[in-house]
Amino acid sequence: MKKRPNHRLYIEILRSMTPEERLMKCFELTEFARGLFLDGLRNRHPDKSEAEIKEIYLKRLEKCHNRNY
Repeated sequence: MKKRPNHRLYIEILRSMTPEERLMKCFELTEFARGLFLDGLRNRHPDKSEAEIKEIYLKRLEKCHNRNY
């Protein structure tokens, strides 16, 4: 099992946040992850236009979508 030395602190911080703060943090982390994903696509496909990058991005997101809803 991977060691998680800061896990207890992480849980304490989450518990100290209001529900609104936790939701806002969720949105912030989602935007951060999307930005990293787009930056990675741009690095892997430097020859593609922004429109082509967006198309690749949307196709990859579609593959990840949970179809159980």
